[in-house]
Amino acid sequence: MDTDKKIRPVEIFAGTNWQAEMVRSLLENEKIEAFIKDGIIGSLGPWWAAPGGAGSVTVFVSSQDFEQAKLIVDKYERNLK
Repeated sequence: MDTDKKIRPVEIFAGTNWQAEMVRSLLENEKIEAFIKDGIIGSLGPWWAAPGGAGSVTVFVSSQDFEQAKLIVDKYERNLK
């Protein structure tokens, strides 16, 4: 069995809790299931969730949805600038 064909969670975004919730909401509006990792600990003690505390809250999607989700996240990040 080819392991590249397996469905697995893939990190699509890392940032603050507020940013991660916004990205998750954008993804779910497009019918892409997403979940947040380290939402609470990443906010209360970000240095425990990520080195230096930067990007301590992460958003994951299914590997099947990665390409479509990447377009949405890229558009979100462009609009931040």
